[in-house]
Amino acid sequence: MRSTYAFIAGTSGEWRIRSIAGYLGESLDPAQKLAMRLFEPGMDEPEASWRLLGTVSNVRYATQAEVVSLRRRQEPLQRPQASRAALIPIRKSAAWWELAQDERRAIFEETSQHTRIGLDYLPAVARRLHHSRDLGEPFDFLTWFEFAPEHEPAFDDLLARLRATREWDYVEREVDVRLERDQPG
Repeated sequence: MRSTYAFIAGTSGEWRIRSIAGYLGESLDPAQKLAMRLFEPGMDEPEASWRLLGTVSNVRYATQAEVVSLRRRQEPLQRPQASRAALIPIRKSAAWWELAQDERRAIFEETSQHTRIGLDYLPAVARRLHHSRDLGEPFDFLTWFEFAPEHEPAFDDLLARLRATREWDYVEREVDVRLERDQPG
């Protein structure tokens, strides 16, 4: 079953926005907080600075062995120690989408080793991919990452390694939203 999530930036939410930086292309408007929740049609967000939607769906571009390895090593989201997060919205170019599925897979994994790089940072950095392209959103993917504060340098290294790959030649817009979970009380 597919689940669609809404990432709502504004003045309320469980995550405090530490920074919003346009890495490639246009950034997103500033906001103080971010809420992430299951999307329901008709949701009212009158004071939102922006809202992004993404659907959690089947794993794409990964082989069975890669999926098994990811599931074995991936920690769950919402771990108490993972008080830091990053939302990385990405839009790829028309040239990427004009490639056949096997050509995208070859660039994604055989050339860029996207999954293999990600495995190097598990279990410290947990992630969930949301697909947005088919929803008519401004980004193709929204990747949500959670990690403990001491693992933020490792997360930065993960991003640097991915951004240095051939796959990133096809990225035309990327925003890096850094967050910190509000502590109760």
